[in-house]
Amino acid sequence: MQVDENRNAIYQEIISNPVQFANFISEARKNEEAKKLLMKAHMEQMESGDMKMMMDKNPEMKEKMQAHMQKMMEKNPEMKEKMQSKMLDKMMESEKGRKMLMEKMHKNEMMKKQMKERMKNMMDENPDMMEEMMQKMMEKNPEMMKKMKEKMKNKGA
Repeated sequence: MQVDENRNAIYQEIISNPVQFANFISEARKNEEAKKLLMKAHMEQMESGDMKMMMDKNPEMKEKMQAHMQKMMEKNPEMKEKMQSKMLDKMMESEKGRKMLMEKMHKNEMMKKQMKERMKNMMDENPDMMEEMMQKMMEKNPEMMKKMKEKMKNKGA
């Protein structure tokens, strides 16, 4: 019990002193396992929304964070992919996110081309999925279905 109390006192001392805390973090960054833990905690904090509140209150911190993230992504393409994929998943979860994504894709020609290519490959690999998507589209948006059928006819002609 005494050990826990001492440990907590040490933690509080480190946290309350910015210089000691900075030293502690730089020590932690030298250790691979500690670095992974820091990153995991950081990601959890960002996802929880606490980070957003802090950023709103402190725009300078927000800029620093964005610059730091940018640097990390440039150095580590694997991390960049993970982040993009995570952001994409998040956007796909909400109706608003999906609409925003679609709008961005329609404005960006290269993205549009890549998406078309990807969809085509997915359809070729999985014809059942195409059927399922067509079915959902007919139920949700009969107007869009008509347009697509028109396009198909015109291509075939």
